[in-house]
Order: sequence, then structure tokens, then C-alpha cells
Amino acid sequence: MAKQNPESNAAFPRPQVTVDVAILTLRVGALQVLLMQRGAAPFAGAWALPGGYIHPQEDADLDAAARRILRDKAGIETPYLEQLQGFGNAKRDPRGWTATFAYFALVAAETLAPQHGANADAVAWRNATDKQKLAFDHATILATAVARLRSKVEYTSLPVHLLPPKFTLPDLQRVYEQILGRKMDKSAFRKRMAEADFVEPVPGERRLASNRPAQIYRVKRGFKTAFFDRTL
Repeated sequence: MAKQNPESNAAFPRPQVTVDVAILTLRVGALQVLLMQRGAAPFAGAWALPGGYIHPQEDADLDAAARRILRDKAGIETPYLEQLQGFGNAKRDPRGWTATFAYFALVAAETLAPQHGANADAVAWRNATDKQKLAFDHATILATAVARLRSKVEYTSLPVHLLPPKFTLPDLQRVYEQILGRKMDKSAFRKRMAEADFVEPVPGERRLASNRPAQIYRVKRGFKTAFFDRTL
């Protein structure tokens, strides 16, 4: 009779593995996050980030699992999704040892019509920087996501993903200022955006303004993320 290999999978209990996503947008002048009210135990009635178990037969990789959860739980597609980090211990879920791969997603408020999927009684937007009591360790995940975004905004083009497909340069500057919480010099900001070279004017399109029409811009085709040579 063959001996069981002590290193085989059957010899070790497997922790549950999930994906949780902090969906961030700018609404009413503030950075907000989409939360869902849980309709089932554990933490029934508590608010949480959208999340779910990994489906090995369906999800090609972690990114695919995160995008599926965005679609199934919130009805959202996003142009920007980034893996944040892993969180795991024996106490974050009363059902036992669990690990989660946390992501954050950026979406434009104008394109949103969030829905709630299974195990959720309601969805709501909340200020992402407010201290909130969330299910599991989701408050820690959210705080980590906000800190990551604010750090990367200083040297990348990430805020453009919080805008609709067409926008003005004042729109773009306002997004940077709202996330960073400080005003920026107009000429210096425009110079930095020109150097990064990730937006282009839409020919023949301008937005009416009080003094003169503002040029409409869009992200260049094939653009991913621009990195600045120095922080803002």
C-alpha cells in the first residue's frame, strides 16, 4: 500500500481565498467608494467592499476574478484595475483562516449605474476617507487603497480614469486637486501634462465658458499609464 506523501495537497487544510475590490470615483467633489450592505452571514447587515471567492474553473487569473466580481456584484466595467496587496489571517473571517487579494478600481462617476448582486441588500457611495466600520478587514483594505492612489497621483496619470471620455484641462486639474487636497498652479500643471503626452485635443470640440470656449481633450489611443519624471 503506497504511503501518503506528507507534502501532498490532501495533507494540509486549505484556507479560503477571495478577491475584494475598492471601487473609487469622484462624486460631489469628494473621493468616494462603493459599499455593499451584506445580506447574509457573516456580518449580515454590515457594509463591505464588493468581493467574492475565486472560481478556479472560470477565472483565468486574479485580474479576471476581480473583473468578474466587478461585473457580477456591481455591474461595473473599469478602464483601470490594480492589484493592491494580499491580506490574510485567522481572524478576519469568523468562518476560519482566509486570504484575500485586494484590488482598487477607478471609474468615472458619469458612467456609473451600480447594481447589487447576490448576498447584498443595498449599495451606496460613501466618502472613502471617512472612518467607517466595515465587515472583515475592509476598512484596512480601503485605507490602503486610498493611500496607494494618493501616492501614485503625485507621479502618474491615474486621475484621468476618473473622468468621462471627453474633458477639459481644468477638469483634469480639478481631479488632481481633489485627490491631493491642495491647489495647483495652472501653468505648471499644464506644462507637466504636456510633457507626459497622454491626452490630445478633440478636433473642433470646445465647451462654452464665461470668457472663452475651453478645448475638449481625450486620452490618446492605446494609452495605459503615464509616469512623470518628477512629482507634482
